[in-house]
This record gives sequence, structure tokens and C-alpha cells, in this order.
Amino acid sequence: MIEGVPSNGDHLGGVVTFGETMGLFRDPVPGMLALSRHVQLGMGGAESNVAIALSRLGTPVTWLGRVGRDSLGDLIRRELAAEGVNTVVIVDDDAPTGLMIKERRMASATRVWYYRAGSAGSRLEPADIPEDLIRGAGLLHVTGITPALSESAAQATRHAMRIAREAGVLVSFDLNYRSKLWGAAEARHTYLDLIGLADVVFAGESEAAIAVGVTGSVAETARRLGDLGPKQVIIKLGEHGCFASVNEVSYEQAAVTVTVEDTVGAGDGFVAGYLSELQRGSPVAVRLVTAVSVGAFACTVAGDWEGMPFRSELGLLGATEPVIR
Repeated sequence: MIEGVPSNGDHLGGVVTFGETMGLFRDPVPGMLALSRHVQLGMGGAESNVAIALSRLGTPVTWLGRVGRDSLGDLIRRELAAEGVNTVVIVDDDAPTGLMIKERRMASATRVWYYRAGSAGSRLEPADIPEDLIRGAGLLHVTGITPALSESAAQATRHAMRIAREAGVLVSFDLNYRSKLWGAAEARHTYLDLIGLADVVFAGESEAAIAVGVTGSVAETARRLGDLGPKQVIIKLGEHGCFASVNEVSYEQAAVTVTVEDTVGAGDGFVAGYLSELQRGSPVAVRLVTAVSVGAFACTVAGDWEGMPFRSELGLLGATEPVIR
């Protein structure tokens, strides 16, 4: 059953994204999860993290995905709606919502386990993609996680990207490599296919190296990615900021220094910051400043998406007073 397909034009011109969002068990306190007495229930998923960050930044966004007819699926639908994200949800009666467990073994080290084989999210297929939704969007954002889930999910990703390309809709692709889902050789084969369908590509240094097959300077890696088709290539460098090649012009942006609580979700916040400014027609330099700012905000709070800032809060990173009255 599909719920939430827009019946009006509210989604037109906004961002559309899709993928698997899972229930999430985590302990916000570092230590062995087996000894924890503080486990919390939440949700997480790269594409929904981006969607929430975009919504908080004032960018209209729609998230599409499958969930099970269970309490975790209910949680995901409720949280996304509460965050102002329009949702197109396929409720699967025959598969459960996926689950993710995070252990912060130390403040600087997090381990993640996924229970998503046969999940509702992994059963995404081309028929689930509302073509009119894609054609009416201002931008389609996908990640390399979705095609790693299953062959049908990979087909759905290609299908959506091709619809967008044919309709003249910008396509954004974040490689987002997950070694627990597939090996580098298999990922590279898919990356080469999907990068050619994208206008904007995001990648970490190691992810970009998987895609191009060689290790070189950041500028050289960005050039090689650009040779595959996208005009905007952004390399995420974590605490060192980012490097971008946009229409063959190079840009560098330093990171924002913050006290790090949890780095999970920082890359998704970075992507959302860039795409939000891209949708607003902002210059490249502004896109990159907002990208590193949102990524920095995400690091200040434990959780995948909870630390994403509202646009009105972006200036807090430069505040000199600890209390604002």
C-alpha cells in the first residue's frame, strides 16, 4: 500500500530522495552496549537524514521509501512528518522495517550493525517510483547505499535517475560506500554506471578512489570523476573541509571547528547544506560554506540527524557568547 503520494503541486521544484530508513537502537553514552542501561530507540538512514536537514534549512523535500507494517515503520513515518518532510511511503505487509544498532565503544569510535536483509526497504523496486513525482522535482538525490541493498533497489535507483535525466531534473549522487553491504569491486561497477547519470556527485576521498580505480591528489580524483559526466564534483574531506570542481573551476573550503560529539550524519548534513544552497541559486562558495557548517552542526549532537540545524541557527557557529538571550 502506498501512502502520502502528493495530490497537489506542493512538491514541485523541491528535492526528492529515496532509500531505506531503519529503526535505530543506540546508547548515547560511550561504552559496551552489552552493559548499557540507557539504550534509546530512534531512526536513521542517509537519505532521510538529508531530507530532514533540507527541511530544517527551508528546502521543500519529499522522501520515498518502504517500511514494514510495524512499530518501527510507524516511528519513521511519524518522525519524518514531524520534521516537515513530505513522505511517500509503501507499507509492506510481508517484510519488516530494517534495524540498525550503534555502539559508541569509545567517544571517538562507533560500531554499527545492520539487520536489513529481506527488509521492507530492501524490496524497493522500479514500480515504487512515482514518475510524475520525479519529473516535477527540482532535484533528485540518491545514494550508493540503495543500489547495494538488492538488485530491485539498484534497478529502482537507475530508473529514477533516468526519469530525472529525461525530464531535465538535476540529479545528485552521494557514493556513500558501505563495506558491510558490498565489496569495492562490485560498488565500483555500479558507481561508474550511476555517476554518468548524475549532475552533482559527492564522495569521500576513499569512496572516490573506489570509483576511479586509482589513488591520486584530491584535484586529480575530482577531475577523473568529472570526466565521467557530472559538472559538479564535491570531495568531502571531514575535518579538513572539502574540495570542489564545478564547471571545471576548483574550490576549497576549510571545515568549521566544533567540539565533536558524534560524527555520524555529518556527511549527510554536508550534502543537504550544499543542495539547499544549490536550490536557492547561491554561488558555489556559499554552497560550500553552508555545507561544512551543517556538517559541523551534525557533529555536535549524538544521533544521525538530531543535530541538523535550522537555517536561522547557522550563525551560532560563530557566536562568541555561550548564552544567547
